[in-house]
Amino acid sequence: MSTNAFKVEHRYLELPDSFYSRVMPTPLSDAKMVCFNHALAEQMGFHAREEDGWTNIGAGAELLEGMDPVAMKYTGHQFGAYNPELGDGRGVLLWETVAPDGTRWDWHLKGAGTTPYSRFGDGRAVLRSTIREYLCSEAMHGLGIPTTRALFMVSAKEPVRRESIETAANLMRVAQSHIRFGHFEFAAHHEGPDAVKTLLEHVISLHFPHLINLPEQQRYARWLEEVVERTARLIADWQAVGFCHGVMNSDNMSIIGDTFDFGPYAFLDDFDAGYICNHTDQGGRYAYNRQPQMGFTNCQYLASALLPVMDEDTIRQSLSRYESAYNERFKHNMCGKLGLEEGDEGDLSLIMDTFSMLHEHKVDYTHFFRGLSNLNSHGHAPVRDLFVDRSIADEWLERYEARLQKETRAHDEREYAMRQVNPKYILRNYLAQQVILEAQNGDYAPMKELLKVLENPFDEHPGYEHFAAAPPDWGKHMNISCSS
Repeated sequence: MSTNAFKVEHRYLELPDSFYSRVMPTPLSDAKMVCFNHALAEQMGFHAREEDGWTNIGAGAELLEGMDPVAMKYTGHQFGAYNPELGDGRGVLLWETVAPDGTRWDWHLKGAGTTPYSRFGDGRAVLRSTIREYLCSEAMHGLGIPTTRALFMVSAKEPVRRESIETAANLMRVAQSHIRFGHFEFAAHHEGPDAVKTLLEHVISLHFPHLINLPEQQRYARWLEEVVERTARLIADWQAVGFCHGVMNSDNMSIIGDTFDFGPYAFLDDFDAGYICNHTDQGGRYAYNRQPQMGFTNCQYLASALLPVMDEDTIRQSLSRYESAYNERFKHNMCGKLGLEEGDEGDLSLIMDTFSMLHEHKVDYTHFFRGLSNLNSHGHAPVRDLFVDRSIADEWLERYEARLQKETRAHDEREYAMRQVNPKYILRNYLAQQVILEAQNGDYAPMKELLKVLENPFDEHPGYEHFAAAPPDWGKHMNISCSS
């Protein structure tokens, strides 16, 4: 395989060696390539005409020249408690490549076996969770939400014990950065101010180069502001599509504002503001309606880690950007979903009343907004039929249509724009479960079919409407655990 198409680097190794441990992957035996993301490979600057040539790399059995695998060391707050023992417990960072367009990509092999940070784990990933991460990272990308990506995955018949015996799989996850808030917590709490500064300068030079020439304290302040704002906007984007992450620990928060570490996630079906998608989250810490607050809490953890190198008032000022960035993006997103372009002082109360109505009447979130995007062509029925009490829908629609009188766009133009932000297809948990069952029987065609639809979730996709159907009773409020 030629790697001439991209430039190979491994800038993470410029950090002090306390930030990583060199570790070789533990190979999977008899691995098979099951899904390869050709469009992403092209974006990264290479063609993989022979997918199978990448199987051994995905299995951890072969390294390309320039790959130098390391497990990253970080710490973090898990469910509010600080855990100093964290790090890459089943993944290794292989190298970084720079695409012809200048975009930097980390290659991280997930499921690669034990590392010094595995604690009591086996370092493996299972087929079920690997498929869930592959599907969701590509679904989020299709929705236009910043995310890590899935380049390819391999499976093997090796048994892995979780709640039951499952089979192993590895994912090649790629992202512009794998550095998390938890890296800064590790630096501050265990390594000291010099390590915090070194990490800060590393992240700024690679991912915020526009700040490099500012004086030091201004550079750090602007950087923290940007990280806080990116985090706030990311979570506003999650809320707009009804996405629940499930494990918003600070070691799962990306320093560049990507959606990171897909575990027991869910997209809302019937709207429930307090929905908890992770069955181990018994207090509802990471419920859907608490995600904005938890994003801010994580920014506070990051800010605390910067106290050795930044002035407290400056940190407080940077943190204050969270609320305004979140509110601005949330309102912008929701006005887009409702097709409101002109701006009216009553818009925020209309948005909040809409959420209250969807919650009280348990209305399918995605179907409601997609139905609104077609009122002109399909009439009121697709929206009204989502309500047991049609009069509630009629009352709301009357208020909504009165508000639309203030809009100047033509109906068709407005609804076209609404269909670009209100997806027809989302990754409902029951769909993921169906393709997992097929894959466990050796058939990956349904997974690839679902992926094709999720890549362009705003399109109609005639013949694939079954992927847009409401979940059957067994598929609602599924219990998803962290185990992977």
